[in-house]
Amino acid sequence: MDTKARIEQILSENPVVLFMKGTPNFPQCGFSARATAILQDLGVTFHSVNILEDQELREGIKAYGNWPTIPQLYIKKQLVGGSDIMMEMYQSGELQEALKN
Repeated sequence: MDTKARIEQILSENPVVLFMKGTPNFPQCGFSARATAILQDLGVTFHSVNILEDQELREGIKAYGNWPTIPQLYIKKQLVGGSDIMMEMYQSGELQEALKN
């Protein structure tokens, strides 16, 4: 299975996906830690993908969403963005709305 197909399978099987550095319990960068903390604060069940364990996935997800940085949050197969966008949306209430639907 090629990288794009693997990404699409992950997104199809999980309504909320965070592509991150590390894991929710042990994030490997501050941005991934912040993204995880936002989702945990909202009580959201999400699937995480540690891109540090898979170089193909790491590069593939950047190309897939045309987004150069990690973490990346997807909700129902739609790229939301990275931790800065997540924080802005969280503070405005937009993220909570996006996750409700």
